Amino acid sequence: MALKTVTATVECPECFGEVELKDVMQNEIVQCADCGADLEVVSIDPVVLELAPDEEEDWGE
Repeated sequence: MALKTVTATVECPECFGEVELKDVMQNEIVQCADCGADLEVVSIDPVVLELAPDEEEDWGE
């Protein structure tokens, strides 16, 4: 079974600029071209973007 992808233009939740998505999957991290925010595709039907969680350092643990 192929993984579902979507192509769409959606609004950035940070700067409200347009983010063009091409063949993205759910949970993928994308970047807003306008403000540079890292965004997570939390849903693809409908397409929903949220600010991606900050990655924390694991310091080798």
